[in-house]
Amino acid sequence: MNTPTEADIQRELAQLATLRDAIATAIVGQQDVVEQLLIALLAGGHCLLEGVPGLGKTLLVRSLGQALDLQFRRVQFTPDLMPSDILGTEILEEDHGTGHRMFKFQRGPVFTNLLLADELNRTPPKTQAALLEAMQERTVSYAGVTHALPAPFFVLATQNPLEQSGTYPLPEAQLDRFLLHVKVDYPDEAEERTIIEQTTGRPQPEVPRVMHGEAILGLQARVREVHLGDELLTWITRLVRATRPHPPGSADAGVPEVNQWVRWGAGPRAGQSLVLAAKARALLHGRLAATREDVIALAAPVMRHRLLLSFVAEAERRTADDVVAALLRAMPPPAA
Repeated sequence: MNTPTEADIQRELAQLATLRDAIATAIVGQQDVVEQLLIALLAGGHCLLEGVPGLGKTLLVRSLGQALDLQFRRVQFTPDLMPSDILGTEILEEDHGTGHRMFKFQRGPVFTNLLLADELNRTPPKTQAALLEAMQERTVSYAGVTHALPAPFFVLATQNPLEQSGTYPLPEAQLDRFLLHVKVDYPDEAEERTIIEQTTGRPQPEVPRVMHGEAILGLQARVREVHLGDELLTWITRLVRATRPHPPGSADAGVPEVNQWVRWGAGPRAGQSLVLAAKARALLHGRLAATREDVIALAAPVMRHRLLLSFVAEAERRTADDVVAALLRAMPPPAA
């Protein structure tokens, strides 16, 4: 891509502002959640939203699908859902002219630009794993044939907290495919009052379509051009490596909280995700260079689903966010 002019950048940033405004026509508050969802979109990654029922997770993803001029499909994950219900299956067809029969692949709902995997953790692991290849390779293999998915392709999944009944933990390999794990919390009192008022009065207008697929692909390419300094890259690398507990007696003692609370740390994909997410946040805020504030803001959403906590952490009611906070205290970022 050619070096962008000031007019090019301003036009792209205006598109992002328009997209934010379009989503705001249906969503009250949740600004941090909306921002992280857009960061995943710009970085070309998938996003996992977690929160109790009734907080608008599905509405948020549906509103994004309406604002984007892309093909959008929703799959409601249930305990009886099968992999073929997502990927597709072969059907037997007959040529009425020749009487010849043949199998034809009938594509499933995964063949879309934006896939809403609603309540992903309410289906067993066998069906959850059906999305692994699609999320990583952007392809679907069936009966020895590989089918390419359209570009762009995003999986935006929602899940209920694991403490709720009827949920299945997502496999670590699948969790690692999500760029961000976004926590959706309760709204404040003013926002909740507005939500109740808007949803019990006149029907709200539909979310306008404001951006098409080519514009999204262009913005994703622009994110790759955002500058991230060598010192910041070194710090991100060390931060990710520090999530892995060190055995007793090793030369590097590591971070005490990590050694106590973590069984398995984050892999290299966490570093890749943190760099891309930081660059996407910088562009979203109108900058062509990522800063340490971008990294700090996204450290928890990038890492919280990539850390396997120990029994000690569970007994002490520690969370992955506590581990990330301890890491940031023990390993301060480089000077601005």
